Amino acid sequence: MILGKVMLTGAAGRVGSVLREPLLRRVRRLVSVDRVPLTALAAHEEVVRAELGGADDVMPLVEGADAVVHLAGVPDEAPLPDLLEGNVLGTHHVLEAARRTGVRRVVLASSNRLTGCYPAAQTVSPAMPPRPDGLYGVSKVAVEALGRLYADKFGLEVVCLRIGSLEPEPTDPRHLATWLSPRDCAGFVWAAVTCPEVSFLAAYAVSANTRRFWELDERLGYQPLDDAETYLDRLPAEAASYPGGALQGGVYASPGFTLPHLLSTRPARD
Repeated sequence: MILGKVMLTGAAGRVGSVLREPLLRRVRRLVSVDRVPLTALAAHEEVVRAELGGADDVMPLVEGADAVVHLAGVPDEAPLPDLLEGNVLGTHHVLEAARRTGVRRVVLASSNRLTGCYPAAQTVSPAMPPRPDGLYGVSKVAVEALGRLYADKFGLEVVCLRIGSLEPEPTDPRHLATWLSPRDCAGFVWAAVTCPEVSFLAAYAVSANTRRFWELDERLGYQPLDDAETYLDRLPAEAASYPGGALQGGVYASPGFTLPHLLSTRPARD
């Protein structure tokens, strides 16, 4: 399947950088948007430096698109106001622009960190309640809720991908469960853009890891190809016994990971 126009936000980020070339092979026009400068990789890629400051800012970019892949936002733990502005409000602006311009499909970058406080020994499905491992995970709960709202109330087709640990190859024991290879990342995103008969869908995007924590959703129609287990001999010795009794979020689920972002930086009142 070849699509006409697709808009990719956060195109300079870790996930966006992996997706540009695969998308360019499957679309007639790719509009790659980021707040930092980009250089076009092909004649049919338009690169735009822009902030997603409101629906009015997004509408000219998304007009006429078959789909939007929205990755832009704060990518890790941060103070909650920053996460609300970058992740929640940014997503709202994209969804609202899509609604106003008649875009059919929006793919939202969610995260495995939305369920990082489940035990590592437990297999988790998207139907289970969120248990975020930090403020970043909380922001992704809100992102998915916005997607559900726009699907239920306004008829957008919304797919939320709970993205795993995207790395060229696994680098720590947790990746034996959470790794997402670049090849599988591209496969999941294209499936999210093109899978039929979707109103709202939240699904994990993770490689075919022998030790993975999460159930895959067959409705996407993509079966991952790579397994972190093939890299076991390159990981520390303790990886052989992973996961043990840990939480799925690993260090992200520890109090110390979030506490620095809870401290107020506002000046004291007189």
